[in-house]
Formats: sequence, structure tokens, C-alpha cells
Amino acid sequence: MAETKRDYYEVLGIDKSADDAAIKKAYRVLAKKYHPDANPDNAEAEKKFKEASEAYSVLIDPEKRKQYDQFGHAAFDGMSGGAGAGGFGGFGGFEGFDFDIGDIFGDIFGGGSSYRRRTSNGPMKGANVKTSVRLSFEEAIFGAEKEISINFKETCSKCNGSGAKPGTAPETCAKCGGKGKVMYTQQSFFGTMQNVQTCPDCGGSGKITKEKCPDCHGNGYISKKKTLQVKVPAGIDNGMSIRMEGQGEPGVNGGPRGDLLVEAVVSAHPIFKRQDENIFTTVPISFAKAALGGTIRIKTVDGEVEYEVKAGTQTDTKIRLKGKGVPYIRNKNTRGDHYVTLVVSVPTSMTKEQRQALEAYDLTMNPDGNQSTQGTKKKGIFK
Repeated sequence: MAETKRDYYEVLGIDKSADDAAIKKAYRVLAKKYHPDANPDNAEAEKKFKEASEAYSVLIDPEKRKQYDQFGHAAFDGMSGGAGAGGFGGFGGFEGFDFDIGDIFGDIFGGGSSYRRRTSNGPMKGANVKTSVRLSFEEAIFGAEKEISINFKETCSKCNGSGAKPGTAPETCAKCGGKGKVMYTQQSFFGTMQNVQTCPDCGGSGKITKEKCPDCHGNGYISKKKTLQVKVPAGIDNGMSIRMEGQGEPGVNGGPRGDLLVEAVVSAHPIFKRQDENIFTTVPISFAKAALGGTIRIKTVDGEVEYEVKAGTQTDTKIRLKGKGVPYIRNKNTRGDHYVTLVVSVPTSMTKEQRQALEAYDLTMNPDGNQSTQGTKKKGIFK
């Protein structure tokens, strides 16, 4: 009896409404887990890998997926190969397989693993370099000019960047013929699989330097300490990065330099707390000020401002100082707000006169001799 096929969505572990990105992601996970190269002589893994590949070949194709959703596995009965409408020849002959299998396996196994990939060793942009700069709370809010030092690779003056000893020149790599990449043929249960990888002899440059420059040791570059001025924009937050174009690693084969990414490390403030473009603080006020109202002074990042407290203000009352927050990084003329929580302070010690005054106040709040309507004696606030 023929084995019943599992539902393709169940095989990949995805919902029927999954988009192409979700299908590819699910397949990558399964392919990496069950690929025969990672599970030699494991028939069960090979079976699951083939099952996942079959499901992927159908669901990634809009027309095949439509047929499968309507008729199930019956939509492909009688078609050759047993792999949906496409069949499973070898990787070189995935008839009906419209996706780039190299993108899948290049991501899984890394390196230069590819199918239908470019094999030229053309100009490539250099790698980005990361560093950090420490900022005070105020510098992050209002912006600043900061100085940083990095190790910068400059072209070797002795060999002019060739990496070869003066009087000599790099030779074309014999292994890759100057292409920078080599093709490997590998047998799998699918058939013949071809991988294109970076040439191990020349590292992808297509050139071999037999007599290396004594100054740069064949690298073509010399690392030097370089000081840069970084313009920190107003409103930058902790963890954000400033991009400085062309200050990264040198390019490959004449490609442009990479960029320098400077991450902001913002110091905490003893009073202010920041959340996005808003600032939060807590300000204590006296009991008398809360009861009677009056003017208080509040510290902001712009300096102290006066605020009129309303009579009868309760503790934990929140007020907003509009436009006293952090500038928006893309529009420094627009700012967030400063939110203040007013907390009524209770004195921990008083003079005799202060105590008598408050006891007199307490009596005025209970003119019946501190007697409640139930006849139970109340205690004053200091009893």
C-alpha cells in the first residue's frame, strides 16, 4: 500500500495563509536540519529533507499552490517525478522549480555556496566598521561634536596597494583562473549538485602574490590610528548609530570603502528619565504649597522654569511642560514634552511652633472637639 502523503503545510509547519517569506523561512530551517550532508547515512533525515523540498516546490509556486489548495495531492497525480508538478531530477534539472535553489542553500551552508550565482570577482564594497562614542544626557538631546580614534587602513605607500614587493607584480591565480571563485561538483540523492565558492588560494581576488611587500606583508594596506570628528545630531538616543561614509574597510577589486558606524552610548541622568522624545521627572512640593497653591520652580533640560501649582493639588498629580522634551532627530525644531509628577512631601521633623500651627489647623478641620458623628474620638494627624 502506497504511503499517504502528509499535507504540505503540515510538512513545513506553516499556516495556509503563510506568505512566500514564511514559506522560505520554514523550508530553510528544515533543509538545514535534515540535509543529507549534515546527516550522512541517515535514511529518515533524507526522507524528511525530500518531503520538505517537495512541499516547498509546490507552495512557493503560485499556480501549483492554487491547484494544491483546490485539489490537494490529487492535483499532481500522474505527473512524473513524484515531486508535485515539477519532478525531482538533480539540482541542475529542477524542472518546474522556479525559485533560486542557490539562495536557499547559500543561506544554509554559508560561504559562496550558490546555484545560478555570479562567478565574477568584480568590485565589492568594503566591510563596515563599528565603534562607539560616549555622550552625556544633554549632549544626546542637543547634539555635539565629538572626537574619536579608530584604526584606519590606508593604502601602502611602498607597493601602492598591490601587496607585492616593489619590482614584482601579483600573478593570476592558477586555481580559479583569475575569477576569484571555483566550482565544485557534488553528488547527492538529488543528482549532481554544483557549488560556487570563493577560491581558497587567492581569497577571491583572482591574484596570487608570491613576493609580498615587506611593509604591508602582502595586504596592500597599513593600519594607522586616525582621529575623526563626529557630528552627533540632536535627539540621538542610546543605541542609535551615526553613519560615516567611506571610513570603513577598503573595498575589494577596486570597490569603494565601507562605512563607519558610530554607536551612541548615552549616560544616565540623576534627575531626568527619557522615553523616546519625552522626558519624565518627579518634583516634591510642600503640603502648604499643595493646599494653598503657588509658584514652584522646575528643572528642565533648558534650565529652570516657573509653574503655578493649583490650590488643592494632590500627590502624584502629573503636569505637562509642552515642548520641553527631546528634539525629533529628523526635525530638531520639533520637540517632545516634559512630564512632571508632583509629590506632596510630609515633614519628618518640625519645630514646636510648626507643630502647634498644624495641630490648630487639624482642630479647625474637626470643630467638634475631634469627635466623630459616631462618638468615637479621632486622632489628630500627629497623634
